Amino acid sequence: MITDVDASLLKKIADLTGKPTGAFNIRKDSGCEARQSTEHIEITPKTDTPGIDIRIKAGTKNEACHIPVIISKTGLSEMVYNDFYVGDNCDVEIVAGCGIHNSGCSESRHDGVHTFYIGKNSRVHYSEKHYGEDAEGADGKNIMNPQTIVYLGENSTMQMDTVQIKGIDSTKRFTKFVCEKGAEAVLTERLLTHGQQSATSEVEIELNGADSKGRVVSRSGARDTSSQVFYPRMVGNDKCFGHTQCDSIIMDDAKIRSIPEIAANSTDAQLIHEAAIGKIAGDQLLKLETLGLTEEQAEDTILKGFLA
Repeated sequence: MITDVDASLLKKIADLTGKPTGAFNIRKDSGCEARQSTEHIEITPKTDTPGIDIRIKAGTKNEACHIPVIISKTGLSEMVYNDFYVGDNCDVEIVAGCGIHNSGCSESRHDGVHTFYIGKNSRVHYSEKHYGEDAEGADGKNIMNPQTIVYLGENSTMQMDTVQIKGIDSTKRFTKFVCEKGAEAVLTERLLTHGQQSATSEVEIELNGADSKGRVVSRSGARDTSSQVFYPRMVGNDKCFGHTQCDSIIMDDAKIRSIPEIAANSTDAQLIHEAAIGKIAGDQLLKLETLGLTEEQAEDTILKGFLA
């Protein structure tokens, strides 16, 4: 049963205000709350491990698949394996995400491994949002450790957008793309930590085929005593182009490490990396404060604009 709390979480992590149309699988507290396949997208439960298989038929266009996860029980810990099989010549959207509402003092944890096998000449837009909230008086930890592995066929593209802006006490994210000839991987990552939260993000893109491309854009803000580590790696094994960009705003007593790596194993590989960490400029704060905002409101406005 979807409660009001569940509905609020679904809105935050998957932009859902009601039962989604098209293919979907709603997972709640380690069980299936609702599932629906369509003519072109089939969702089936795994029989050997927790998770689902999503098979998208070749030629599927302009369809979406939603696979949100809700955790509303304190002390629950789960590991889920989801596999996506996308046929040739597809153009689809996949919306994932996990929302935790921890009402107690125990740790609530969701770990997931998403593996994509994408055929030739396909285009996939994949978005993933993480959000956590504690009930009044609760102090249990919210933990998420997602892994995403993508095998991109010839001339295929994946645009992957990840967002984590509230309530996750600890996260260790690992993302890997393997790109064949003409394939393109684009990852946009947005992250905000506060309090004593910690976040680690590792990204690896293998550009194996001629004319393959990879791009990573990471933007983050760290407040209070939180900590972040970014480790993007771009490996060029053929004629290819890769670019990584990590920009962070650091505040209070937070700590941020950014460790970009590029590795060329071909004379035709073109790889670039950029990384920047800095505080909010004083003149930006002053300008907003002269418009009537408090210092805290000015900082929040700048952070929201930076992470937009």
